[in-house]
Amino acid sequence: MEYSDLDYINKQLILLLNKDARTPFSELAKQLKISNSLVHQRIKKLQEAGVIKGYSINLDLKKMGNESATFTGLVTKEASYIESIVGELKKIPAVIECHLVSGKYALLLKIVAKNNDDLRIILHEQIHTIEGVGSTDSFISFGEAFSKNLNV
Repeated sequence: MEYSDLDYINKQLILLLNKDARTPFSELAKQLKISNSLVHQRIKKLQEAGVIKGYSINLDLKKMGNESATFTGLVTKEASYIESIVGELKKIPAVIECHLVSGKYALLLKIVAKNNDDLRIILHEQIHTIEGVGSTDSFISFGEAFSKNLNV
């Protein structure tokens, strides 16, 4: 299913779920003036097509004890290491995002840590010890200005 395949009802369902993914199907049906079963069918099809990949909660990382957030560019020794490096990065709980990117870096990571000392340990003892990691550059986040999902 591509964006062009999304009709008005699918787009409205996505918009409503984007505001609150916990909205009951009955409430979605009421707002869209359609049946509960149609809501269920549409959402099931969106999930099967991979348009809706899942549901999650949005945590306040600071309230979870993480005072430090960084975006870290990672340079590999060789491109052939990328797949194994990504596999090892998945095992590190503090690495919460990993993106394949172009340019100077092969990977861009989002790392959360209790503080800067914890970040140093994560970088030096966990990330830099992964075979194939060449170097890293970290950009400290002073705070999230905003975060949003794509509007349909």
